[in-house]
Amino acid sequence: MPIKPQVELYKSPDNSIELVVNLDKETVWLNRHQLSQLFDRDIKTIGKHINNIFAEGELQQEVVVANFATTAADGKTYQVDHYNLDVIISVGYRVKSGRGTQFRQWATQRLRDYLVKGYAINEKRLQEAESRFGELKSAIGLLEKVAGTKNLSGSEAQGLLKVLGDFTVALDILDRYDHQQLNISRSITKEVFRITYEEAIKAIEGLKQTFGGSQLFGKEKDSSFPGSLLAIYQTFDGIDLYPSVEEKAAHLLYFVVKNHSFADGNKRIAAILFVWFLERNHLLYDLERKVIDDNALVALTLMIAESNPASKDMMVKVIVNLINNKK
Repeated sequence: MPIKPQVELYKSPDNSIELVVNLDKETVWLNRHQLSQLFDRDIKTIGKHINNIFAEGELQQEVVVANFATTAADGKTYQVDHYNLDVIISVGYRVKSGRGTQFRQWATQRLRDYLVKGYAINEKRLQEAESRFGELKSAIGLLEKVAGTKNLSGSEAQGLLKVLGDFTVALDILDRYDHQQLNISRSITKEVFRITYEEAIKAIEGLKQTFGGSQLFGKEKDSSFPGSLLAIYQTFDGIDLYPSVEEKAAHLLYFVVKNHSFADGNKRIAAILFVWFLERNHLLYDLERKVIDDNALVALTLMIAESNPASKDMMVKVIVNLINNKK
């Protein structure tokens, strides 16, 4: 595949020269025609000096020469040899041209800027990768905690593994970004259904008989449940804190589990409201398959219950990732 370097425009201090310069592999590159313009020498003279540089062993040709696509005056594109800054400086000394010094100073500054910028970008990507792996480590820690403290059935254990397996899909995002293969998955921002306290209580009452008709099931201990519902619609300066439906669903599950608003049935209520919210917003099924199956939902609910509040953002990312991990 042809090399596609970054391009910079060089102008001499007296504006007598204007060159399109390629930046690649932490150096700059000019072809023979450009060297001829820079040093005000004919191409034959430039070619003679380049050949002498290689013949005398001053520089290794395979290291300092690269082949870039170049558009010629006829409008056609050709593969043309380009020479890096080491060659440019060496030719400059041989032709005794002051322009070589000016170009070297410009190139050194541009490369310094380029490398600093590149370092900043790479450092940011490294931090993002470390953050991703930190989240994965936290998720694994929660899985171990749940597995160690709960007497899980085989299906629940499978659910824990599914949560972990699906969450690790997110770890390839940075790699796909670096290779320009990342497609941003669209989240749903327009809600079809907005959950209210009255409807939620009605749904919980309907579940009571399913779970044995206990008078404690769904009995509110305090006023925290309405707060859990309102929290998913929080705004700041008129903008939703949780803009997508997926984020609202994830926070709904998290808040209802963690706020422990009921005398009995907190996890079951949280799970059913989560499923209900997704279904009413047409997000529960993808091609007739639940986006989060029952076992994974059980595992998620247990993980949230066991998690440290400081891990809230990580847990929400796990849930959103599972919803959007469409096969």
